[in-house]
Amino acid sequence: MITATSMTFIIALYIFMLAAFTGYVVISRVPSILHTPLMSGSNFIHGIVVVGALDALFNATSISGQIIGFIGVFLGAGNVMGGYVVTDRMLAMFRPSQKPAPAKKEQQ
Repeated sequence: MITATSMTFIIALYIFMLAAFTGYVVISRVPSILHTPLMSGSNFIHGIVVVGALDALFNATSISGQIIGFIGVFLGAGNVMGGYVVTDRMLAMFRPSQKPAPAKKEQQ
């Protein structure tokens, strides 16, 4: 017999698998030239993921729920940090170089 708790778990697992598949398909079709702007533009989405994972962690009633919530917070924070690192590297490409200009030889 399927209880309400196991049915909730099955629905949550289905949504997770659907989201993972959709994310994989969407990201795999993005050209590599657009990955950096896409990553920098999606930092706010990763922030929302961290907030959701914190909510799951704080409202967990079992050890397994707390572990899953902690892993969610850890991975979401890693995505946010990685997005800012990639954005910083991307913006560094457009900064003027700090190298001194080569000295010109004087003509006589």
